[in-house]
Amino acid sequence: MRVYKLTFLLALILFSLPISAQSDSGRNILTMSIIVVGLVVVIGLIISLADNLMQIEAKKNNLDTSKGQFSLFPRIRDWFGPKKPAFVKDAPYHRLTKGFNLNLAGKPKNVLVEGNVKTFAIQPQNFNGMSPIPKVVVEVGDEVAIGDPLFYDKKREGINYVAPVSGEVIEINRGAKRSIASVVILADRVMRHKQFAVPKINEASREDLMAFLKVSGALPLLNQRPYDVVPEDDVVPDNIFISTFDTAPLAPDYSFIAEDHAVAFQEGINVLNKLTDGKVYVGLDGRKDAVISDTFSKVMNAELHYFDGKHPAGNVGIQIHHLEPITTKSKVWTIGVQELISLGRLFLTGKYDAERIVVVGGPQVAEPSYVKTYLGANIGDLVDGNIVGDNNRLISGDALSGQKKEINGFLDFRSDQVTVLQEGDDYELFGWLLPITPRPSISGTFPNALFGDHEFEATTNTHGERRAFVMSGQYESVLPMDIYPVHLMKAIMTGDIEKMEGLGIYELTEEDIAICEFVCTSKQPLQNILREGLDLMQEQG
Repeated sequence: MRVYKLTFLLALILFSLPISAQSDSGRNILTMSIIVVGLVVVIGLIISLADNLMQIEAKKNNLDTSKGQFSLFPRIRDWFGPKKPAFVKDAPYHRLTKGFNLNLAGKPKNVLVEGNVKTFAIQPQNFNGMSPIPKVVVEVGDEVAIGDPLFYDKKREGINYVAPVSGEVIEINRGAKRSIASVVILADRVMRHKQFAVPKINEASREDLMAFLKVSGALPLLNQRPYDVVPEDDVVPDNIFISTFDTAPLAPDYSFIAEDHAVAFQEGINVLNKLTDGKVYVGLDGRKDAVISDTFSKVMNAELHYFDGKHPAGNVGIQIHHLEPITTKSKVWTIGVQELISLGRLFLTGKYDAERIVVVGGPQVAEPSYVKTYLGANIGDLVDGNIVGDNNRLISGDALSGQKKEINGFLDFRSDQVTVLQEGDDYELFGWLLPITPRPSISGTFPNALFGDHEFEATTNTHGERRAFVMSGQYESVLPMDIYPVHLMKAIMTGDIEKMEGLGIYELTEEDIAICEFVCTSKQPLQNILREGLDLMQEQG
């Protein structure tokens, strides 16, 4: 039942009590008041149930319920809430009311600098489901060009994982049980490309395009959901989704990055249309202050949808949920903005282009910036001479869902930002009692709402230890999806496959649940729990 309904009923009850107290025949009036209130509550529950059933039935028939037209009650936010921005015009618009923005210090200005990175690496562990020991086809000392194969998965032969730069293979690092941790290349000063024979999009069959994507190393640029794996050869995705904006803390501005790449972006969209029998959806930034590149807003052969809201509104998984939710039988593909530009360039030039623009930011970065480099860049080279202090954590990705890296580590395959935070390994005396240091939080203990634009110099301190996993409603307040995340996490922890499936595990990936992990009072490692559940479901087929 909506909040305003409960408020109405509560007001009715409170109003009836004084009347009964002032009446001469107080008992009779009190009894009648209770009966009236009871009838109102019952009628309200029946109407509310009918309202919910109407919306459920509308969703089953793939009808748009975002505007409240399938509701018995007018929505207050439709009367008094903010209107959609003028630039949206008549395009589909989705306003998400749940979420939380983690406003960190260290955001770069839209200025691009050339990176001075010497080594690059491809890391097999970045690809879910890959054999721990893929077949490496190069040796230390070999010279490779951009696009030359480095290794392939023994379980899925034919899909090449290729060199992002040209140069000399200087390391093949191994991890636990002789697994391959990374293949490292010392880059040339002048890049050399392998030239591919590109099939013509309008003439080639889907099978020909898939074969080309596999041999050229472009197939790993795409991601298949559920499970977040490299797309399967025999799967025709129901739809393909691209989000053109990111609401994660310190995330790159893709409109700035893609401004001069409209041709390659459009070519990538054209390729995607040949790979699916469904639609290609492009999610655009619908927030009122958004500046959207024409590269995105004027793209053709795609269905454009605007999304407005706090993080995680920019996550492609959230957008999928509000457009075409993933079911037990559906499979969809996703691709990032820079990956799509690489795909388009491949078909335009016949060259695999792994160029990336990476954000280096965070409270511990002296001069936050956009750095032009290549996929898998060495993190130490990216941040060299640009870090404040010694006790810092380097993160490949954003502060919520990124991976901790050492100074000699490398950017993950799909990461296009490096975040540097101060390690929170110090003990804050009476921190729970005297919350003096400003920090991002949804708790009312901190007057954060009064300082909406304040940039926090957050650390990695969790401000508490892991404790009993209780239901608090925190997850539901920040996750704009129609699922029950606490129940799902507990189903995963108990290995209840049927409940996991019924509670919507197929719709989630780590970046979607990361905001819940941030607000979690119980300090549960939700992203790890979710990945264990996804791996279990994948094993069960």
